[in-house]
Amino acid sequence: MRNIVIFGAPGSGKGTQSDLMIEKFGLNHISTGDVLRAEIKNGTELGKTAKQYIDEGKLVPDSLIIDMLAKVYDAFGDSHPGVIFDGFPRTVPQAEALKEMLAKRGHKVAAMIELDVPEEELMTRLIKRGEMSGRTDDNAETIKKRLDVYHSQTAPLIDWYEAEGLRHQIDGLGELDRIFGDICKVVEAL
Repeated sequence: MRNIVIFGAPGSGKGTQSDLMIEKFGLNHISTGDVLRAEIKNGTELGKTAKQYIDEGKLVPDSLIIDMLAKVYDAFGDSHPGVIFDGFPRTVPQAEALKEMLAKRGHKVAAMIELDVPEEELMTRLIKRGEMSGRTDDNAETIKKRLDVYHSQTAPLIDWYEAEGLRHQIDGLGELDRIFGDICKVVEAL
């Protein structure tokens, strides 16, 4: 089973590379943001609890996010090919909670694939994405804040996955096919 954490700053290509991995390897995909929105939209107990936190301007607790992810993960059945975790974990406590949740099922994270892209390129990509998509959060000021949060929260997580022996750093700058080829070498070796 190939459970993979895809990791990188906003604009690093996580969505694009996840789509390619899903197509090539038949992996499932769990986007924390999508799961959270679906639970709230469907009015589930987990969704109602999460909505209370959000409505109060608070972060949804890690334990609640893990419960939601576990529900989606379990829906894939016992013999799925693996899952790409996108947008989670973002902190060391979340990585530890994910490890524990998977261990209870006899599973584990097989790799953390980090797409490494220089900050100036991230800014260029995100501003271009904003112009093309009309996303209002893809402007220079907001992008800079998002990148600052990413760097301040994720440095410990990168070290944590390195210590676990699961970190695979991929140069996310250059041709799409070359980047995906580098990712394929990691996935195929799992």
